[in-house]
Amino acid sequence: MNAALFPDLIVNGETVPHTVVAAETQNHDAPKGKPGIAWRKAANAVAIRTLLLQEAARRGLSPDPVEIGSGQFETDEEALIRGLLETAVSVTPPDEEEVRAEWARDPSRFRAPPLWEVSHILCACDPRNEAETDAAHDRAKELTARILNNPRGFAQLAKDHSDCGSKANGGALGQLGPGDTVPEFQAALRDLPEGQITETPVLTRHGWHVIRMDAVADGAILPFEAVRPKIRQAMEKAAWRRSAHALVDQLVAAADILGADLKPA
Repeated sequence: MNAALFPDLIVNGETVPHTVVAAETQNHDAPKGKPGIAWRKAANAVAIRTLLLQEAARRGLSPDPVEIGSGQFETDEEALIRGLLETAVSVTPPDEEEVRAEWARDPSRFRAPPLWEVSHILCACDPRNEAETDAAHDRAKELTARILNNPRGFAQLAKDHSDCGSKANGGALGQLGPGDTVPEFQAALRDLPEGQITETPVLTRHGWHVIRMDAVADGAILPFEAVRPKIRQAMEKAAWRRSAHALVDQLVAAADILGADLKPA
């Protein structure tokens, strides 16, 4: 193994097995042909986990795994880290004045869900089938070019070429709100101005879509009383994350680490 690309990870004198870092690499992206990048990301993650486990041991904590799903329990390591964070990280809930100030900073952030009136043309395919997906993509690109050249022809092209039952209505899907469609389709709607057509097809589990935003109704700004609990919860979570990061920074600053490039924030 290339020691420069895959160096030993040693945390406060404890050598972490290469197999542990190698297993972690599957959770980290890296450019093709650049395995060293994934290794370094994994080494950083494992180093932090090792520091937390060492701190849990230093404090004499014992694992107490809890159920995290139907018949599924935490590992001992997961339980130790959770126990450490519960012990070492605490936050003071924001008071009413702080919550109201956060809302007043920009009330337009807190709105009722929007409504989108949408039409589309579906070029159906199974995304797991590469050849089928490529053929459907080519068809969707050709239809997109025709529509962008003649937007008024959208409904007729939908009737003639769409693989969705909405073709009978010229591709009209009616009004949609958040959660009414698959995530990839919804993500495209959030960025599509009223009257516009997607310039490139959108892939979902159903195939490639050419989408037209017929109308947008932004949700009304919600009053403070309606959003107070969500704002308070978000502020508490943000404060907890900051405190957890501060704990990790303290451990990193006091640690002797080889094989990772951690630095306190």
